[in-house]
Amino acid sequence: MPENPDRSLRGLLRRLRMDLSPLRDSRDFRLLFGSGVIGMFGTFLTLVAVPLQMKQLTGSYLAVGLVSVAEFVPMVVCGLWGGAIADAMARRKIILLTEVGLCLTITILLVNALLPDPQVWILYVVGALAAGFGSLQRPSLESLMPRVVRHDQLTAAAALAGFRWNLGAIVAPGLSGLIAASYGVATAYAINVVTFLASLVLLWLVKAPPQDRDAPPASISSLVDGVRYAVRRPDLMGTYLVDIAAMVFAFATALFPFLADEFGVPGALGLFYSASAVGSLVASVTSGWTAHVHRHGMGVIAAAVVWGAAVTLAGAMPSVWGVFICLALAGAADMISGVFRATIWNQTIPDSYRGRLAGIELLSYTSGPMMGNARASLMADLGGTRFSLSAGGLLCVGAVAAMAALLPKFRDYDARTDEHAVRERTRREELAKAVVS
Repeated sequence: MPENPDRSLRGLLRRLRMDLSPLRDSRDFRLLFGSGVIGMFGTFLTLVAVPLQMKQLTGSYLAVGLVSVAEFVPMVVCGLWGGAIADAMARRKIILLTEVGLCLTITILLVNALLPDPQVWILYVVGALAAGFGSLQRPSLESLMPRVVRHDQLTAAAALAGFRWNLGAIVAPGLSGLIAASYGVATAYAINVVTFLASLVLLWLVKAPPQDRDAPPASISSLVDGVRYAVRRPDLMGTYLVDIAAMVFAFATALFPFLADEFGVPGALGLFYSASAVGSLVASVTSGWTAHVHRHGMGVIAAAVVWGAAVTLAGAMPSVWGVFICLALAGAADMISGVFRATIWNQTIPDSYRGRLAGIELLSYTSGPMMGNARASLMADLGGTRFSLSAGGLLCVGAVAAMAALLPKFRDYDARTDEHAVRERTRREELAKAVVS
């Protein structure tokens, strides 16, 4: 008998529906998720308030841009060191201490904003400190997820983390801008202090299982050992290299103001900036199918090719909405790539290396967009905005195809048979049995 169309449609919708099982099954994941939602809103408040306050105090484009420059070095150094200490110390303790540090930096910004004559240098110093604390914390947070979520739920957990971020990226900036512009930067900082305190309470309640104790103390040699481990794993190197190539060649948010001017629609600038987040949000809401994918390396490659092709098409679109749709498609592809990359990391990296590898991941997905905007600006100077977008997208597709050919172990990765995935899955199953018995 022919299959019932209604039943087929319901089955398709079930496969697309976001998998919420990590939230249902893991108390600690719920706490981390809630802390992330609250912390994200507070972070966007400060991301909006600091440039706004710098503009109010100096009226200088250069002064505003130098805030990001001040944050770069602490981000790089502390990201790597944060990975080393995440493997050598209790991750929960690191997370709590850095959360306190972040709360103190915002408190300093609040006090400075309330002064009769707020000091510009404080914005630079505190911006660098906040970048350092955040980068120290991130590897511990990233490496804690596999400890609080079942092995078979790691893909769903990565999709939920992406959903949290994308929803926040759409809602939080506009709300933060409204608060900072209407009530002043001091009010924004004060609300951020409250969000950090609330987040700190949730993090304090997390009771993650103890991590393995076979990692060496934090040192330069342990960092080098982590890099060696990554280099020995072509499947891991593929996740880093494909993502960096995709960002360097096809990330181009620096071009959006010029693109809006070319269309003669200044209001389109906000659409261009939000398009990627909208696409990513749609992809995360319909991410249930990703749990049924096992060839994660090929998934990353396919998503990166779609990302590059979408950016190429965006450069050729004759209308604002055409560009928006292409950028949204690119954002959806980037979201799927991120889910599969996170799955490979979380399912295959031993706990003793997880922090150091998270530090490398942090550098790979923060440096790529910076270099991408520099590339986009240079190519736009040579051939214009449209040329930079389309040529960059084509270069991305070519670079990803080349890496797929040069990294067969990454291309052929299969979570069901990969030796590292099988070893980690077996180890976690044995640990779960030991806990039950």
